[in-house]
Amino acid sequence: MQYSKIVSALAVAGITLFGAQAVQAQVIKIDGSSTVYPITEAVAEEFQKAKKNAIKVTVGISGTGGGFKKFCRDETDISNASRPITAKEMEDCKAAGVQYVEMPVAFDALTVVINPKNTFLKQITVAELKAMWEPAAQGKITKWNQVNPAWPDQPIKLFGAGADSGTFEYFTEATVGKAKSSRGDYTASEDDNVLVQGVSRDVNAIGYFGYAYYAENMARLKALPIVNPKTDKAVAPAEKTVIDGTYQPLSRPIFVYVKVKSLDKPEVKEFIEFYMKNAAKLTQEVKYVPLPANAYTGNLEHIAKKKYGSVFGGKNEVGITIEELMKREAKL
Repeated sequence: MQYSKIVSALAVAGITLFGAQAVQAQVIKIDGSSTVYPITEAVAEEFQKAKKNAIKVTVGISGTGGGFKKFCRDETDISNASRPITAKEMEDCKAAGVQYVEMPVAFDALTVVINPKNTFLKQITVAELKAMWEPAAQGKITKWNQVNPAWPDQPIKLFGAGADSGTFEYFTEATVGKAKSSRGDYTASEDDNVLVQGVSRDVNAIGYFGYAYYAENMARLKALPIVNPKTDKAVAPAEKTVIDGTYQPLSRPIFVYVKVKSLDKPEVKEFIEFYMKNAAKLTQEVKYVPLPANAYTGNLEHIAKKKYGSVFGGKNEVGITIEELMKREAKL
């Protein structure tokens, strides 16, 4: 009798354990860019509702670089990225046997923000941004009038993306001329909400992050028009200026990368299909610029036709337009 009870208990425990493993298997792991986070999080919420929480989607924020490290270590299924995968990351993934599909999901107007109480700044040039942020400025350019003599003799408080952030890489390349080339004496974070708080609390602050974080905090921040180097006209970040290509050089595509091996899991394949079907609507809701409809159907076709890898060849490119991106994706 006692033996049969033990056997029954073990059988129940086995079923429970199996059930736990089955539940655990229904987890989709995503990490990476804080810029892309609002889109992917919105998709994840809608997907989990549609699946009545039978599938759990976790979305972390460790920056684009941090996300790719986990992705290439085979720790995640999907990586959010605010820039294309680099040559080094491509090598790391290849060494680990990780294949992926690159999927552009939106365009972002990387936004330079100041405190609303700042009355002297109406626009800013790329040269002025470089003067503030280049490595040579560290410990030397500490006041506004050192950048432009027309500006006040007040301290500059700088807030920007951390070194693992794709936004950091894109911004430094677009303004300083070289990715990751930046002064180090500023308040850095991979979490854009930390930067929002910093700029909103200091009249002498200036910072940068993805447009969605500005759009969510318009009452607490002021966006600076950027003088387009080609036209010499100051252009504010907005959906229209991203689409017509005039908001330069801070307009950029943002991505998700999906692991090919993870697509063998029905829940991941289903999630990606859901993502692409709902991306345009949810992208607009979180205030990024949606891509043309054929971008999202094209992403799914790349899976079906096993078109893996990146169209960027391991390099970030400043100034690419939606039209140029679409032409390139079509050639993959």
